Amino acid sequence: MSDSEIFQVSIQKTYTLSEWMDDLKKVLRGAGQNGISTVFLFADHQIKNKAFLEDINMILNTGDIPNLFDNEEKREIIEKMRQLPVPVEKSKLEAVPQHNYSTFTERIRQNLHVVLAFSPIGDAFRNRLRQFPSLINCCTIDWFQV
Repeated sequence: MSDSEIFQVSIQKTYTLSEWMDDLKKVLRGAGQNGISTVFLFADHQIKNKAFLEDINMILNTGDIPNLFDNEEKREIIEKMRQLPVPVEKSKLEAVPQHNYSTFTERIRQNLHVVLAFSPIGDAFRNRLRQFPSLINCCTIDWFQV
């Protein structure tokens, strides 16, 4: 992860859900479409909306967020995935758009590392773990004492 780019959202008072979606699109496209190894750093003080955790839960679980990209953006992603070199055994699947999009999500899983910095103190952490099971099932938990 030392050679990876670090991305962290800049939460301000006026940060909205649409800006969150734009940031996620940028991160997912960088990791999946461009193949850039990326660390997405997200702390518990940046949770402005419950939807933020729902999206992170989906990224951890599947590598994709349903309905994040509109049809035009998906077509663009599929076209970029088509331009990548394809192994001979998968060359027949290249013409199938779903295969190209699944290649995109596979590259996201390979290149995107999500680092969550949450405080374990209080009920908020426990409740988040209950509501979003991928925070446990799809993560390695390291405890640090300061």
